[in-house]
Amino acid sequence: MSVPTRAWEFGYPVRTRSVGAHVKPWGLAPFLPMPAAELCDRPVTVEQVWGRAAVAELRERLAGAGGPHEMMTVLEDELMRQLRETAGLGLVRHTSGVIAASRGAVAIGDLRAAAGVSSTHLARRFKELVGVTPKRLARTQRFAATLLAVDFTGPVDWAAVAGGAGYFDQAHFGHEFRAFTGLTPTRYAEVRRRFLRDNPGHVLDGWPLPAD
Repeated sequence: MSVPTRAWEFGYPVRTRSVGAHVKPWGLAPFLPMPAAELCDRPVTVEQVWGRAAVAELRERLAGAGGPHEMMTVLEDELMRQLRETAGLGLVRHTSGVIAASRGAVAIGDLRAAAGVSSTHLARRFKELVGVTPKRLARTQRFAATLLAVDFTGPVDWAAVAGGAGYFDQAHFGHEFRAFTGLTPTRYAEVRRRFLRDNPGHVLDGWPLPAD
């Protein structure tokens, strides 16, 4: 799935051995045979992207791998094999970097002017390679950066969090919160605290998404 625009729930069977890659917003584009917009809020299997034969071989190689490091090497080899030239990637990668560096607090007009292209061209490239417009990506980045800055080990002043992140008011922030996580701020904090307590040092602790 490319950059999501709303909350998603997913899970795995109890006995699961898996490997994956968490990429930059534009990171899927060089491995896709279709525009990233077609995968926006549309989770698909790897078979639907690369084909059943290629994925069957990859799954067999992963199953025979000796451990996590070897599994990652197998996946990296396959990603390199699937890598393709992607028109406009430099423009999108640079602009996405500016959005990330500002934590989403950047005017889209400034991005367009700095890139030296029209707003229509920039939005079209983003839809093709990221799946969403620059404005939507900035909105996502701002929310993610806001959550990552919250210390969930103690009480959270959500009004102060919303104000510090530049949201119009706490109601607007609450609407964004439910749209992105599917939870209220209070419920989200409960889930994060329980996860931190039950899984100290877990890799998912660095993500803004809840893990239950």
